Amino acid sequence: MDTTVQPITLHPFTVAEAERLLAGEVDANAGWEGGYAFTDEPELLREFVRSVHEDGDPAPFGPYLVHRGADGAAIGGVNLFGPTDEHGVVEFAFGLVPAVRGQGLAVPTVVAALDLARTTGARIARAEAEVSNLPARRALERAGMHEVARTAEDGVVYERRL
Repeated sequence: MDTTVQPITLHPFTVAEAERLLAGEVDANAGWEGGYAFTDEPELLREFVRSVHEDGDPAPFGPYLVHRGADGAAIGGVNLFGPTDEHGVVEFAFGLVPAVRGQGLAVPTVVAALDLARTTGARIARAEAEVSNLPARRALERAGMHEVARTAEDGVVYERRL
């Protein structure tokens, strides 16, 4: 199920899409704006494919493509890690391709991730950003998330009640 917060849409990855990307086949029809260049994405996609084959589709949890508009170019990704824990917390991560950074798309991406987390029944959404990643931290804060902790690895943990 897609989640739209103008001007972006989150679309769940399919196994076929994940396997194509893992094989290095970025589908020209996927319309990636500015190229596909996430260094941590392959690990997440491998885990997603393994999970689907072993345990079934984890939807609504798992990886999502971020599209410009409802059917525009893919511009990034969101991963909703789940299911929620015993306290109703669900974690997510997001990233946008370098070509679209600075265009005001990060905050709607975070808001869409929060909306998606809410639909899972989560009571709290959590995300982490590196201390040095000020654009990501600002996007999380502008979407209503608040710093709750610092990690030993120079991370800042944000949460928001849903």
